[in-house]
Amino acid sequence: MKKLAIAAAVIAVGAGAYVLSGKDGGTSSNNELLEYIPADTLLFSGQLTPFPLEDYLYSMPMGVNSKLSLEQIEQAGPFGSEQERFFVSLYKSYLMSFENPGVFLKTFGLPSHIESYTYTLGALPVFKVQIEDENAIWSLLDKASDESGLVHKAESIKGQDYRAYSLIDEDESIDMVFSQKEGWLTVTLNTSFNKPELLETALGLTKVENSISDSGMLEEIALTHGFLKDSISFINHVELVNGLTSSDGNMLAKQLTKLVQMEGSGEDPFAEFKTSECKAEFNSIAANWPRSVMGLKSFSVDRKETNFDAEIVIESNNQVILGALTKMRGFIPSFSQNINDNVASLAFGMDVMQLAPALSEIWKDLQTPSYQCEALAQMQYGVSEQNPAMLGMMTGMANGVKGISATIVDFSLTDENGEPGFKHLDALISLSADDPEMLLNMVRPFVPQLANIQLEKNGDAIDVSPYLMLPPEMGVTAQMAMKDNHLVIFSGDKGEALADKLATEKLEANGLNSVALDYQKLLTPVFSLIEESGEPIPEELAMLKDYDMRMQFGLDVTAKGISISTKANSKAK
Repeated sequence: MKKLAIAAAVIAVGAGAYVLSGKDGGTSSNNELLEYIPADTLLFSGQLTPFPLEDYLYSMPMGVNSKLSLEQIEQAGPFGSEQERFFVSLYKSYLMSFENPGVFLKTFGLPSHIESYTYTLGALPVFKVQIEDENAIWSLLDKASDESGLVHKAESIKGQDYRAYSLIDEDESIDMVFSQKEGWLTVTLNTSFNKPELLETALGLTKVENSISDSGMLEEIALTHGFLKDSISFINHVELVNGLTSSDGNMLAKQLTKLVQMEGSGEDPFAEFKTSECKAEFNSIAANWPRSVMGLKSFSVDRKETNFDAEIVIESNNQVILGALTKMRGFIPSFSQNINDNVASLAFGMDVMQLAPALSEIWKDLQTPSYQCEALAQMQYGVSEQNPAMLGMMTGMANGVKGISATIVDFSLTDENGEPGFKHLDALISLSADDPEMLLNMVRPFVPQLANIQLEKNGDAIDVSPYLMLPPEMGVTAQMAMKDNHLVIFSGDKGEALADKLATEKLEANGLNSVALDYQKLLTPVFSLIEESGEPIPEELAMLKDYDMRMQFGLDVTAKGISISTKANSKAK
């Protein structure tokens, strides 16, 4: 069981890998390194063409929280094992060098433009990155050895030298391997229970029979999802399920089977998943949700600025669930997805009228077919106990609602006599619906304050500050108005302008969720208030003073699956 737990940990470590990437133009089929990566890899993340790492680092806020992280490491010590001290030393070298791009590249021997790969050989993780200075890597590892006492073993396989650092040396051994070959650094694991051929493949000495380049998988992902061809990442749910439900279906399955044989007890912890019923039903689910894929829609970088538009898609062939989720999509204002004009924005798109029936469709689909596999049958029984039909009664009063949003356009702070407040606040809260006037009339009996508020569609706004019971010291005046299909509460001229802009937008289903944040606009008023008070800026905040970055996250559903998008812009100081 100990060995199986180790194997599971290895899979988890590999599944956490994600590599940022660059511009369009490359074709993966021409990359020889891909011939050493099996098509049945559980995950893959590849920077397939040279990425301008040095320019990217200059455009990013370097050293943010590095000093604080170093202090936290010191406070967490002392570290008892050689292995802990070894990795702490490497991490400290990373933190200390990360304050300057040139120092960082020199410390790790990295070129200004790099390619990199993360993937698995069954359960074994492999990481490869281009290296410019081989001696820098050896010096870094030697420093970690001196500080930790963890000494490497100098090994060789098929004429290729490598260093092995022992992670576990009990009944079985696990070593972390570092090897350099033709300008590439490989970091992987080697165990006493894997075949030598596996290490040969990891070190780029033996090609695999069915490689990822032969499969055409990377080109297919890029074409299907409109990703740039230079950078593709994925987690293969089908291969993971195949590995857990079969004895020899792929490389992972064969490794786990061997581990069970070596255990000697004859007990296979995955036996319940290998029955004919479980194998068929788990593979059917995996076929409906085959992969999670990641890539870039666009990307630009220079020393002054970086922009990227990335997307993760949880692929699905389940048309019932995708159709139900699509019905739930609601309205998200365009400014909620803008990363340049506002301080922060949060929006939820939801067609409330479709919520209960859509969830009912999903609920019914999750109970069809009736699973025979015990593990799935128990899960299905739990789902059957959560009938969403009652949700229809709860959402009845909100029928017609298509979305809500809140946006801070601009603000500044003051501190009068120890009472914090706003010098000014430009903000907007909106409720979008087919008939917002009807909704307002429906809730009037339950909110007495609304009885005195009479709104005309696209008429004058009404001051509702007294009804919201906002403390006077906050310095906020709130206005309510009805802008076409939108009931709005706003503050400030910019908030009113945003409300007028909202009135021009068509009420359509365009998403589920959006979150946008400008770190600089959010933090600058805070820094100004602290400086005006004469107090020193706390060290934790001071590290963020030059953090000039804007980000927007979106959640949506398409015909291809569930989409999680990220847009970001970062500028150098």
